[in-house]
Amino acid sequence: MVEMLVASAARAVPATVRGDFPILGATSDGMPLTYLDNAATAQKPQAVLDALVGYYATANSNVGRGYYRLSHASTERYEVVRRFLNAGSADEIVFTRNTTDAVNMLADSWAHGQVGPDDQVLVTGMEHNSNMLPWRRLCEHTGAELVVVPVDHAGRVRVPDFRDALGPRVRVAAIAHVSNVLGTVNPVRDLVDAAHRAGATVVVDGAQAVPHRKVDVRALGADFYCFSEHKAYGPMGIGVLYGRRDRLEQLEPYQVGGGTVKGVRLDAPVRYVPAPGRLEAGTPNVAGAVALAAALDYLDELGLDVVQAHDGLLVRRAVEALSTVDRIRTVGRPGADPSGIVSFTVDGVHPYDVGGHLDAHGIAVRSGVHCANVFLDALGLLGTVRMSFAVYNTEEEVERVAAARRTVRPGPWTRDHPNERFL
Repeated sequence: MVEMLVASAARAVPATVRGDFPILGATSDGMPLTYLDNAATAQKPQAVLDALVGYYATANSNVGRGYYRLSHASTERYEVVRRFLNAGSADEIVFTRNTTDAVNMLADSWAHGQVGPDDQVLVTGMEHNSNMLPWRRLCEHTGAELVVVPVDHAGRVRVPDFRDALGPRVRVAAIAHVSNVLGTVNPVRDLVDAAHRAGATVVVDGAQAVPHRKVDVRALGADFYCFSEHKAYGPMGIGVLYGRRDRLEQLEPYQVGGGTVKGVRLDAPVRYVPAPGRLEAGTPNVAGAVALAAALDYLDELGLDVVQAHDGLLVRRAVEALSTVDRIRTVGRPGADPSGIVSFTVDGVHPYDVGGHLDAHGIAVRSGVHCANVFLDALGLLGTVRMSFAVYNTEEEVERVAAARRTVRPGPWTRDHPNERFL
């Protein structure tokens, strides 16, 4: 049965969890929806939808803009994130629009004052464009050099290669916690330690880690850590930038306006409030932050250990199922440290044709380069087909994909655009 979710060796994801997500009751041409594009965005549980609507229905106000009860914003939403990440203080949490916004804030507002023409910025070869392009643009604007740590044949960043790339000129190292293409988990603590010994500041893209594993920013030691809530069962348009307090205070306001200043006089310098307020200009996405807190509470109640075990079982089952289908190759080593992602290719068939074929069977996957062109180029691939799992996915859905793949054939992309790709 679709409702029968896999059990971990310890505690199982509750069998009722699919009922928490209203969209999963939908069908596609009479077929049940098999949604396996969770690395792009996850579906939302009713608790999150209720929190979003409930805020607007019962508590809507422009925080900090009026002297009345509704406008006195609680700091609880910051505290929820602090606890979830084990940050040292709620003042180390900044709300952004998403991971991309957070990285751009750092590249534009912090690094422009820290990186010069004789410096280097280090990124890994597996980075999403959102943790690659802001640093590349910074280098173009400042004259600094962008250094890319290569990936090996399995799509991993080896610690010795990372260490070898570090030198006295490296000011910033930007690394993914988990690859959005292969689900590869980087040894973040080892990379952070190596970068810090070289005197570099470390920025970690945690967009694919937060929905799948416990993240302790103090244990990781990163200077900055960011994620997008819509990948972790929350709403779109809200994300988080964690920064060590001393690092956040180095940031000039990314934007200026209401909420960032202590007072404005034409005959005196502008005095900005401390972080996080100085970095959150204008009316914030309060409803999004309320729903974000509800989503993180939902994950906490399930238990990240349970979520990780569930990911592991589905990843291993998917790898096993793929191995039984001719002409299909799993990319990387998703079973080594499962993080909810399995990418594969089909010999002689364009990834977009595979994605279209699965869609015709009511199965939603991601096909293409996954906004990580440099990574796919390093692997020598046009693209991949990516299955990415969430707490509501089942073994039966994995079997459904395996059955549909057996009938995939070359289509218009393979015939007419065999080397074309986008996204």
